[in-house]
Amino acid sequence: MLVDGKHYRTIWESQDEGVINVIDQRCLPFAFRIEEMRTVEEVAAVIQEMAVRGAGLIGATAGWGMYLAARGARACEDWLAEIRKAGDLLKATRPTAVNLAWAVERQLSALKHCVDAKHAEMKARQVARAIADEDAAMCQQIGDHGLPLIRSLAAKMGARESVNILTHCNAGWLAFVDHGSATSPIYAAHDAGIPVHVWVDETRPRNQGARLTAWELAQHGVPHTLIVDNAGGHLMQEGKVDMVLTGTDRTTRGGDVANKIGTYLKALAAKDNGIPFYVALPSSTFDWKILDGSEIPVEYRDAREVTHLEGLQLGDLGAVAEEEESFRIVAEPTAGVNPAFDITPARLVSGLITERGVCAASEEGIEELFPEQFILKTGIGTAESELPHNY
Repeated sequence: MLVDGKHYRTIWESQDEGVINVIDQRCLPFAFRIEEMRTVEEVAAVIQEMAVRGAGLIGATAGWGMYLAARGARACEDWLAEIRKAGDLLKATRPTAVNLAWAVERQLSALKHCVDAKHAEMKARQVARAIADEDAAMCQQIGDHGLPLIRSLAAKMGARESVNILTHCNAGWLAFVDHGSATSPIYAAHDAGIPVHVWVDETRPRNQGARLTAWELAQHGVPHTLIVDNAGGHLMQEGKVDMVLTGTDRTTRGGDVANKIGTYLKALAAKDNGIPFYVALPSSTFDWKILDGSEIPVEYRDAREVTHLEGLQLGDLGAVAEEEESFRIVAEPTAGVNPAFDITPARLVSGLITERGVCAASEEGIEELFPEQFILKTGIGTAESELPHNY
């Protein structure tokens, strides 16, 4: 996608051998900075500290982390054990986003067949590139399949100027390698000349909607308005929302959706007001082993993300400080609790937009698009090596 008119992916190989670059999302929207990673420990820190965020990007970053782990294990006698240890380190950083473990396991599945450490490094690089390229391609296809939904709404609205879409958190290109999931249909509609306007939830406590989604929509020229999280229901009642479109960090094979905290409340409000609520995701974000959302582990993060805000301080003449500061917004001894995700039941989801099309948020609907993932459920034996990469 575009940053000041120049195309970027969120993660890419540097011209320097063994260096992986990412956009440091902690600095946005006030500064555009590139973070360099040379070791798997640096990759783990980037994921844990949320310099990179979003299911797809976390997965792609983990894929490149395994490459750096393989590169670092060249001098080890038991290089495969060292790489597996690195995989455990990466998987422990963020428990909810399924793409992370999926990418690590995909790498390990490929590397266990390597003959030596040099072969493993070469293979890990190949797999990391494939994970990133596939993520970008799947997100573009999500846009292709979601575009008709927005076009249909536009056709029904007649004289209305724009299709008003409400989104929550960041499921844009910053959350993936390119295009995004929830934003991909929005970008496709905008580029096709369909008037769209996006209501951007600020998405407390880290304000990922305000800091990331709003920034990237502005970069692409998509009309948007920032709102506080609790304004969404009111706007729906006022008839100012035509569609809710979010992403997900993990979706069960039964259609239950884990997404940034507050998504469940948006789904309830949409249901009450008869507004379609769609979730966009690449197939790598499905957890094929889980049927019920209650089985999804919910990450709890540092309470400081609730009790404090970060931002740039204005001076007397409106000048801003160069570095962000942290501001406490509650008095001592008030404590905070910080669940990062909630679970939206499949019954509240109008449909899932995937790279293969739109389906019902149900086991039957998902199976229609991804029958190969349900082979084991029938009792028909399938070797691990024969399963698709996103198993």
